[in-house]
Amino acid sequence: MYIYDEIDQRLVEERVAQYRDQTRRFLAGKLSEDEFRPLRLQNGLYIQRFAPMLRVAIPYGLLSSRQLRALAYIARTWDRGYGHFSTRQNIQFNWPKLEDVPDILAKLATVQMHAIQTSGNCVRNITTDHFAGIAPDEIVDPLVWCEVVRQWSAFHPEFAYLPRKFKIAIAGGEQDRAAVQVHDIGLQARRGPDGNVGFRVLVGGGLGRTPIIGVVVREFLPWQHLLTYLDAILRVYNRYGRRDNKYKARIKILVKELAPEVFRRKVEQEWAHLKNGPATLIIEEIGRIERRFTRPGYQKLEPIAPEYTLELGRDKGFANWARRNVHPHKMPGYAAVTLSLKKTGVPPGDATADQMDAVADLAERYSFGELRVSHEQNLILADVRQSDLHALWQEARTLGLATPNIGLLTNIISCPGGDFCSLANAKSIPVAEAIQRRFDDLDYLHDIGELDLNISGCMNSCGHHHVGHIGILGVDKQGAEYYQISIGGAQGNDASLGKVLGPAVSQAEVPDVIEKLIETYLARRDSDEERFIDVVRRIGIEPFKEHVYGLNHKATESRSRQLAAA
Repeated sequence: MYIYDEIDQRLVEERVAQYRDQTRRFLAGKLSEDEFRPLRLQNGLYIQRFAPMLRVAIPYGLLSSRQLRALAYIARTWDRGYGHFSTRQNIQFNWPKLEDVPDILAKLATVQMHAIQTSGNCVRNITTDHFAGIAPDEIVDPLVWCEVVRQWSAFHPEFAYLPRKFKIAIAGGEQDRAAVQVHDIGLQARRGPDGNVGFRVLVGGGLGRTPIIGVVVREFLPWQHLLTYLDAILRVYNRYGRRDNKYKARIKILVKELAPEVFRRKVEQEWAHLKNGPATLIIEEIGRIERRFTRPGYQKLEPIAPEYTLELGRDKGFANWARRNVHPHKMPGYAAVTLSLKKTGVPPGDATADQMDAVADLAERYSFGELRVSHEQNLILADVRQSDLHALWQEARTLGLATPNIGLLTNIISCPGGDFCSLANAKSIPVAEAIQRRFDDLDYLHDIGELDLNISGCMNSCGHHHVGHIGILGVDKQGAEYYQISIGGAQGNDASLGKVLGPAVSQAEVPDVIEKLIETYLARRDSDEERFIDVVRRIGIEPFKEHVYGLNHKATESRSRQLAAA
C-alpha cells in the first residue's frame, strides 16, 4: 500500500480548501455555471441525469481497509448507501449533493484519497493489473511504476489542458491483464537482450466512437527513460492534437491521421531534446517510491495447503468457487481471491456500504488489510493463505460476494447507462440483469466456458463493449432504446475489436440474441476447451448472424440498402 509523504498530503488538503471556497462562491452566485464547470470537473464532479456524480480516484486500483471503510461512510452519509466501482478502477457516487462535495473530499483526505484528475482533459487515473505484485509471470511490480507515472502526471502544468482526456495503463507481466492495447498509452514490461528491464510502448489505442488497437512506437524502452519518453509523446499530442472537434481530439485520431510511422518519428525527434535530461529516472528515485509501499509479511508455507486440498474434495460448492474465483500467487501457500460484484439482480460493479465495511473486515483478517479493484468491476483480496480459503468463501457467500462466475458469461462488465448517465442512449443495468437471469444456471455457465460479455449505454464505451467476446451497445433509434450486438472482441495479448453482427434489436430481444449466439457456439466448437472467441475467429461471424437473424438476412439487408438508397 502506498503511504503518502508530506508533499502528497499537503497537495490533497490544499486542493480540498481551494474547492470548498470555489463551491461557496458558486452557491453564492459569485461564479457562473460556465466558470464553475471546469473547477468541479478538476475535482471529479459531473452533473448526470438526475444528480451530481462524484468520481473518486483509486490509484492503480489499490485500497486499504481503512480507505474502504471511508468510502462506505461516504456512501452511507452523503449518498444512497452504495458506490459503483468502474472500469477505470475508481469508485463513483451517483447521488451526492453539490454542497456536500467539499465535506466528502475532506473525508477522503483523512485517508489519503482524493478525486483529482478523475475527469477533464488531463492524464486520468493510471491503471494496471489487479494481480500486480503477486502474479507469477511478473517481470516488474507495476504498482511501483504506476506510482512513478502518477507522481509525474499529477498537477503537471504542461499537460493540465490536453486536447482530450488521456489514459495510461501499465502491465508488469508476460500476459497483459491491464488492456494496454486499448489505452492512449500502454506500457508492458519487457526484458532487453542484456536482461535489463524496460517497457514496450504502445500509443493511440482506445475505444469509444472510433475503436482502435494501439500501435507500437518502441519495442523496448529502458526504464530510465520512461518519463522523458512519456513527455515526448504528450508534447507531440499537445502540439498536433485537434482542439476544434472533441470527436477527433483523442491521440488515436492523431496517430491515424499522421500515420504511425510519422507520429513515431515526431516523438523520436522530440525525445532527442529530452533524453538523458533532468527527468531521467535513477535507481535512487525508484527506491524512494518503492519504500513508500508497505509490503505483506508473508509466512513460509507449504506450496499446497493440506486443508485446502481436503475441502476441495469434500465440498462441491467450494470447489466450483475455487475453480473460478481463486487465482495463482507467486508466494507458496498463498492465493488471490476475486469477490464477485456480479450476483444476479445486482447492478454490475455496485457494492453497498455494509458490503464495503464487511470486505474491509475480510481484508484485515485474510489479506493484510489490502484489496484491489479490477477493471472488470470486481474486488480482489490478493494475499490469502490457502488454508483460509474455505472460511473466506463461507463469509463471502453470506455477503453475496461469492458468485463463482469469474471469466464466465454473467461476469458482465457494464457502465451505469441511462439509469444515471446523461450521455447514455440506452439503459445498461436492466439488460445485464436480464442476461444474468437467463443464464443463472452454474452448470450451463461452466459448460459454455470462458466468455466475456460487456455492455455500454453509448459510444463512449465505458463498458468496454468493443473488446467483449460479445459486446452490447445501447443506441437511440427514433427515440427508442435499441441494442447493437458485436462479437469477436478481446483484451489481453491478442486484443481485437468486435464486429457488428447486424441490425440493432430491442431490449426485450437481447437475451434471445445472446442465447442464439451461445447455441451457435456450442454447435460449432470442436471441443469443450475451444472458447467462444476461438470459434468466432475460426469460422467468422456469418454462422452467428444467420442463426440470429435467419437464413435470409443477406437478402433482407440488401433490400434495406436499396430502400435507403431510393
